[in-house]
Amino acid sequence: MGVNTLYNYYIVEKETKKTAGEDVNLELLLRPSRWEDYVGQEKVKANLRLIIDAAKGRGETTDHLLFYGQAGLGKTTLAYLVGKEMNANVRSTSGPALEKAGDIAAILSNLEPNEILFIDEIHRVNKMIEEILYPALESRKLHLIVGKGPSAKTFSLDLPPFTVIGATTRINPLSAPLRSRFGATFRLDYYRPEDIEKIVGRSAEILGVKITKEAITKLAQASRFTPRTANRLLKRARDYAQVYKNRNIDEEAVKKTLEMLDVDELGLEETDRELLGIIIKKFNGGPVGLKTIAAALNEEMETVEGVFEPFLMKLGLLHRSPLGRIATPLAYDHLKIPRNDKQLPL
Repeated sequence: MGVNTLYNYYIVEKETKKTAGEDVNLELLLRPSRWEDYVGQEKVKANLRLIIDAAKGRGETTDHLLFYGQAGLGKTTLAYLVGKEMNANVRSTSGPALEKAGDIAAILSNLEPNEILFIDEIHRVNKMIEEILYPALESRKLHLIVGKGPSAKTFSLDLPPFTVIGATTRINPLSAPLRSRFGATFRLDYYRPEDIEKIVGRSAEILGVKITKEAITKLAQASRFTPRTANRLLKRARDYAQVYKNRNIDEEAVKKTLEMLDVDELGLEETDRELLGIIIKKFNGGPVGLKTIAAALNEEMETVEGVFEPFLMKLGLLHRSPLGRIATPLAYDHLKIPRNDKQLPL
């Protein structure tokens, strides 16, 4: 499958805009299909642009690339844009899908010259898969073991020039040897509000809906600084405006949409507020351990630490200390809870 065919799954050009009856996955429709349409992450884009231009100038593949950051920040989109810029086919898989040695061996042995292998959730590959990736990334060798016991034999297969792009929301679980095989590592940070506003405006244009500047600002404020969330809220606001107002998306339509979704003006959802409420009401503002919070929320510790806490810390509502998590004065103010004087100082 060529790069253009693959892009039919991920990117739909602006000209294929959207009537209500179109059977098009809107999330894919809203993904940028051109480098210049990718808003934000300017430092990452500048460094990638340098790597891509240099590789193209030498007629080589790019170094292996590793993207990390919160979900919804555009890691997958960037990977496919690199493929488009390099005129390279992109094969996609994920860490959980690579269970056995044969899974990764089958993919690597079938790579064509200059192809890109995109591995999402790469932090979830197991040790056996890592051991196969080491020589593949470093020297383009695939080592295969045939048989078992004393009669087992090792065969080495040369691989064509290729690039691996890994994406993860959690870089710490990646082993140091695996991380060192990537030629460049990029952290995608939360977006600036003004960049989210540009993304919402672009998405509204693609969807063919008119939206006021005030509505764009309000959506951006509730977006968790994340394009995926911003686009999700925009689609729901479009639904509300269509069903209840039968007109363009204005600030009132966004306000009602957020109320229906139980999202407040800062973008906090029910679980975010519940997390802060547990720390404040049950543990006098903290400190309290991650395991205790996860149990009280009935969530996995990995989810609490990797999904909820970074956003709350970004807003200054939560503080991590050696003793545990502490709700900040801003959290008390936001939840309209009088502050307990017995709380430990931050």
